[in-house]
Amino acid sequence: MKKLKFYAFTLFGASMLFSSAIHAQTNVFDDVIAPSPNHTYLEAALIQEGLVGALQNPNATLTVFAPDDQAFTNLATALGTNVAGLLALPNLDDILLYHVLGTTVPSAAVTNGAIVQPLSPTNTLKITATASGNVFINQAQVTTVDLTAANGVVHVTNGVLLPAETVADVAIDNGFNTLVTAVVTAELLPALTNPLSNLTVFAPTDAAFQDLADELGVPVAGLLALPQLSDILLYHVLGSEVPSAAVSNGAIVQPLSNINTLKMTLTGAGDVFVNQAEVTAVDITADNGVVHVLDAVVLPLETVADVAIDNGFSTLVTAVVTAELLPALSDPFSEYTVFAPTNQAFTNLATALNTDLNGILALPNLADILLYHVVGGTVLSTQLTAGPVATLEGSDVIVSLSGGVKINDANVTIADVGADNGVVHVLDKVILESYLGINEANKANFELYPNPSNGSVSINGIDNAEVIVSDFSGKTFLNQNVNNNTSLDLNGLSNGTYLVTIVQNGNRSVQTLVKF
Repeated sequence: MKKLKFYAFTLFGASMLFSSAIHAQTNVFDDVIAPSPNHTYLEAALIQEGLVGALQNPNATLTVFAPDDQAFTNLATALGTNVAGLLALPNLDDILLYHVLGTTVPSAAVTNGAIVQPLSPTNTLKITATASGNVFINQAQVTTVDLTAANGVVHVTNGVLLPAETVADVAIDNGFNTLVTAVVTAELLPALTNPLSNLTVFAPTDAAFQDLADELGVPVAGLLALPQLSDILLYHVLGSEVPSAAVSNGAIVQPLSNINTLKMTLTGAGDVFVNQAEVTAVDITADNGVVHVLDAVVLPLETVADVAIDNGFSTLVTAVVTAELLPALSDPFSEYTVFAPTNQAFTNLATALNTDLNGILALPNLADILLYHVVGGTVLSTQLTAGPVATLEGSDVIVSLSGGVKINDANVTIADVGADNGVVHVLDKVILESYLGINEANKANFELYPNPSNGSVSINGIDNAEVIVSDFSGKTFLNQNVNNNTSLDLNGLSNGTYLVTIVQNGNRSVQTLVKF
């Protein structure tokens, strides 16, 4: 009778037992797999495929990753079959050889991120050794290690390995070096190598990671030390397969990271953006999903676009999507101050223009109208100063601070809604350039001189017209008829910014005037 001695040891954070015969061992099949009550399906498969002899070879040096019976049962269930169905797979011999290395690798020699070639030439195996001591081969966790025999070693796994081309293989095989290193560092290889998943991966290029490192002022290696690296990477992965043909403009989708959503833009020219990043290549297919290439890393930050999306500004969001401005506003490294009109403000504008919201969205200058609501940089309400402020559209809005904050003729009803790339101030009205007389088709040209002024100002270029001087609340201070070179006495006005409106032959034009 064989005398058996049992050893207990702790490896990879788990307590394990294995037996060692004190007599001379023979091979991994006869000494480890065949006697095991948990490897009956593996034994049957090896016998059926005629691979037992290879595992009994006394001159071999082998490592066998041995799926237990439950692993085979789980795979059969996932494939909608039974174990007999697995044994009938036409590539079963290749699957079994995919579990065997032609060299002996004890657990102590395992390194995180190692990519090794098994006896099957179909694909490589990807090794994950986590900081907590767990080991994975592709998606399967190693549950028992170092069951030794004279010609090798057996490690038990809780999953069957399939030599499928996964999204991880796409990245490994196509030069996404920084992405692969980041995935290994974040211990995400098991998730991406699961052959039964359906994933969409937005894969940033090496240059995209370099750009991110430059923005953060760190070397690329510094990105790997980011505490939120795992969330950043999972923010690039969807839990379903989405080919490029299924992308719709304005789609908001939830990635595997639950910190934030991804915002999709499909332009009229056919370009696709994920947040601020442009998709440069699409539909690189894998057996467990699809990969689309990005020219930038997307970050799960709360942007000014998210503020609008998350706080019920549905009309503004629809307008931004229609005008294809989501990429700009979701850029985490730009800073914006957004004056955000409410839904009611857009409804009021539609009524004033004798149209509906679809009519607003169809305006040929929609993008300009929206950009007229955006100022570069972060400007809190406490930093606003009275007077003109340049917008991204290129024209000025006028800030008034008397009796509350007004932007042109709109009231700021909520201020300082913070975002990671700026701030949002809520308006009760859509602001238009025509308020300041910028509509060139219906504009009376005149000159105010000097402007700013500390006493009086001349109006040149106008004859037989009405002039109205008011503040931004609409309160009128002067109203008189003017002729060319008429002077207006400003001595009765407080220092500040005013609107000078000229009405002539039915045309209306407005300019700002600063009194100091």
